[in-house]
Amino acid sequence: MSNHPQTKRHLVIAAVMASMAMVAIEATIVSTAMPQIVTQLGGLRLYSWVFSSFLLAQTAMTVVFGKLADLYGRKPTVLVGITIFLIGSIGAGFAWSMPAMIAFRLIQGMGAGAIQPVTLTIVADLYPARERGKIQGYLASVWAISAVIGPMAGGLLIRDLSWSWIFWINVPIGILAASGFITYLHEEKRHQRPSIDIMGAVLFTIAIGALMMALTDAGSETDGRALFEVALCVVAGAWFVWHERRVSEPMISFALWSQRPIAACNAATVMSGMALMGLTTFLPMYVQGVLHQSPVIAGLALTMVMLGWPSGATFTAKSFHRLGLRRTMVAGSFFLPLGAIAFALLQPDGSPVTAGVGSLVMGLGMGIVSVSSLILIQEIVQPLQRGSATASNLFSRNLGSTLGAAIFGAVLNFGLSHFKGMSITSDQLRSLLDATPGAAQAALSGNDMVRAALHHSLHLTFLSIFVICVGAVLSVMMVPHIKIGGQPRETSAAAHLSEM
Repeated sequence: MSNHPQTKRHLVIAAVMASMAMVAIEATIVSTAMPQIVTQLGGLRLYSWVFSSFLLAQTAMTVVFGKLADLYGRKPTVLVGITIFLIGSIGAGFAWSMPAMIAFRLIQGMGAGAIQPVTLTIVADLYPARERGKIQGYLASVWAISAVIGPMAGGLLIRDLSWSWIFWINVPIGILAASGFITYLHEEKRHQRPSIDIMGAVLFTIAIGALMMALTDAGSETDGRALFEVALCVVAGAWFVWHERRVSEPMISFALWSQRPIAACNAATVMSGMALMGLTTFLPMYVQGVLHQSPVIAGLALTMVMLGWPSGATFTAKSFHRLGLRRTMVAGSFFLPLGAIAFALLQPDGSPVTAGVGSLVMGLGMGIVSVSSLILIQEIVQPLQRGSATASNLFSRNLGSTLGAAIFGAVLNFGLSHFKGMSITSDQLRSLLDATPGAAQAALSGNDMVRAALHHSLHLTFLSIFVICVGAVLSVMMVPHIKIGGQPRETSAAAHLSEM
């Protein structure tokens, strides 16, 4: 009889949910406090970098920490990630200037880049595919709840305490999550001494960082800098590929990433990430600026995505073992363009209910596709590759968000600058969006042209989202038929996790 302590799965999942909630709520709570932060610290021109630095570091480090989890184990890697995230959180609360805030947000992003892929890999190690879908539904609900309570919690903290507490609130949550992993997650010790591809990690981080910075700067006044960043991305990327083909333990296994099921799932994930970013960025603008509804109505229309996502994930959990994982994924992917049609058909005299229904349908499709693709990717690889495979899917989602922000933003700007031979200025657009519903109606004659231009531009954007959603469907249909759960699960020699 083994003396190896047993992993208590339900308590480990509680730690997983706590650590994921810490990252999820950070995505929304910071937005609420940014006006106060920039008022106190100054540096308004660096405003967007408070968000971009977090996303840049998170995306670049996701793949790196996914690989480290395969080499050194899930437990030490997730504990390192939580520690890095808490260091960034404490530092951000004490930030004395906007550059310091950006630096600490960069550290936070590095920690998030470890927490997300490794916690999902822990779930895959603990639960067979048949049970894992239900857990993924719980995790999806964490993101949905965080999206709702984040702004409210941020407002209360700013009102009663100070903006620093939106970062320091992570400390008790992180300590509880780390304690849960330390106490209840048990792995067998690794006896081999793995080699780390440090050069590969550095080159990959530089290439992805340069790409994301170029996408952020594209179309702005810093075109010269964007060209330099593109050149840096190309050079670092080429060097990275050359290097990875020559090392024994590459940071990214091209053989793994190029497998047809993984490549197709990740391509669909990139496109659904693009669609989600387009929806969350531009739907509130349409509801407020074109439909003349209040920010509350705009928020409710968008929140329907957060209702649809966990619903789709829960449906997948309960049905994929009966319907088949690929069949569930393909059927769910059709909800993406179906929901996007609702946005493409919106008219200035339309109802925000149409936008809400479209959001719900798209959220349902995203929940089905995201959970199905993640389960499929985790099941078709060896246990010692599961961390890297999970990280590849999360990396694809983050990359899709960045691409979506750049591409759909460019479409919007094109529409605004080519409407009936005139160009709409940012001041005109701001005037329309800042007006209350009553004031907008009173000033309708003065804003008619701006409103028409905004409708035209956002219509082009929504059509682009529809095209991207069709691309996601085509990508999902490229996934071959794979039987999941037909063979007994393999037990990782390096990370044996016992049942309750």
